[in-house]
Amino acid sequence: MDESRRLPVPIDRPPPTTRSRIAAALAGFCRRRPIRAALLVLLAVSAVALAFPGLDLAVAGLFHVPGHGFPVERMAGPIFLREAGMGVTRLAVIGLVLALLVQVFLPLLARALPMRRILFLAASLTLGPGLLINAFLKEFWGRPRPREILDFGGAFDFVTAGLPGGACLSNCSFPSGEASSAAWLVALVFVVPPAWRRGTAIATIAWTLLISANRIAFGGHFLSDVLIAWALVAIVVLWCRKLILIDLSDASIAAVARFLGGLGDRLLDAIDRRIPGSHEGSAGRRRNPIA
Repeated sequence: MDESRRLPVPIDRPPPTTRSRIAAALAGFCRRRPIRAALLVLLAVSAVALAFPGLDLAVAGLFHVPGHGFPVERMAGPIFLREAGMGVTRLAVIGLVLALLVQVFLPLLARALPMRRILFLAASLTLGPGLLINAFLKEFWGRPRPREILDFGGAFDFVTAGLPGGACLSNCSFPSGEASSAAWLVALVFVVPPAWRRGTAIATIAWTLLISANRIAFGGHFLSDVLIAWALVAIVVLWCRKLILIDLSDASIAAVARFLGGLGDRLLDAIDRRIPGSHEGSAGRRRNPIA
């Protein structure tokens, strides 16, 4: 028989194990229901933190030296890393503000900008790290930071994650603001070209881990502060992705762009009316920039 016509011999594959089946089922659930998956992660992390509060103390204790506090917070390298993390967040905020200002005041130039993606990034950053984490939870939850509790030389009692009412009055430990801002950068995966997504995911996740670990080593946050911040930001980012990148119609996006452009017209007209000798409306200049 001609060997070239022989049928390939089937390769016997071992049956999937229980662990592989569970992993495949979880991966499929996360793909189909990402927001629900993030909610379940939040509930699981919160439950573990409530059931085993000593875990937070044990992890923080790895970086504490009796009589010397948390030495990492005085080291040049970690200090630079923290400043870099905050600098990246500031650059993101500035970039989004400038993009929105272009939509308001330079509508002709704004046509070159992806309005839907700008809205997604601006909304997720504002609602997640901005309002939910920093403006609300950190200001009103009251959990002292590791370096502020009695166990590590501070003056306050330890408070379990998820339980409000600690002695901290403002800018408290729960949850981590800087970890949430770093985690938000993973949202870039949803707006970059497909060829860049894998690299963007690896880079932003590595950055998130680095910044978050640095905050724990500083004695600025407990492990649960970081993990819960990640989960909360993931929920907000995934919800904004569904609402803006997937569900929101092109007509709605165009309406938002028209609203921002009209807002710019009204603002510039108001400025013109306050300038003596100005008789030309700003809207006319915007629509006919050569005149």
